[in-house]
Amino acid sequence: MIPMHVGVILDGNRRFAKELMKKPWEGHKLGVIKAREVLEWACELGVKYFTAYVLSLENLSTRPRKELKLILKYLESEADEMIQDAGHAVHRFRINVRFIGRLNILPETLQKKLSAVEGATKNYKNHFLNIAVAYGGQQEIVDATKKIVKKCLDGVLNPASLDEKIMKENLYTNGQPFPDLIIRSGGEKRISNFMTFQSAYSELVFLDKKWPALTKADFLSAIKEFESRKRRFGR
Repeated sequence: MIPMHVGVILDGNRRFAKELMKKPWEGHKLGVIKAREVLEWACELGVKYFTAYVLSLENLSTRPRKELKLILKYLESEADEMIQDAGHAVHRFRINVRFIGRLNILPETLQKKLSAVEGATKNYKNHFLNIAVAYGGQQEIVDATKKIVKKCLDGVLNPASLDEKIMKENLYTNGQPFPDLIIRSGGEKRISNFMTFQSAYSELVFLDKKWPALTKADFLSAIKEFESRKRRFGR
């Protein structure tokens, strides 16, 4: 069975560039191109929901200034493509795009572009794409908790009624199923603060290939690996 929701951790851009003796940001540029390809492969397979971990909250403070500036520039350019190019995958496959994370700390011009993409794709229902930017799974839980506490203080929620369902409804991914499969490229075997609450029973597949080097065969192999597993959900 094809997973309904696939999450991907796009790891290995910088190391891929280093192997080619290129600058780190050139690896990120190649990573954007690969992300578009993988999104198309997922849609062709019938994956309904797709979440891409593009930029962590920690990256905003740990990446060198020039590298971060260019990463944000590439993101802004991709947003422009989504808005202006009718042939872009989001329009061809009718993909509803949502950006998740602490977007308010991003440059204001970029925030406006991301909002424009969401507006341009809001009526699409064939597929759903979450792009995690300035994102952290633990921070998502904190932000959800703040919303819940406010609702309790306002009398909208009874604290005694709090459960997993209410937490789910206050996450960035509200209204969407949790990921069935999470794929990480680059050889590391951890989820690095990605969808911390939602990934409790996700199947994990780790690929040694760095993100820009990923092939369609690699992606299909990860899907096949998922299909071969028997999911028990803790039972």
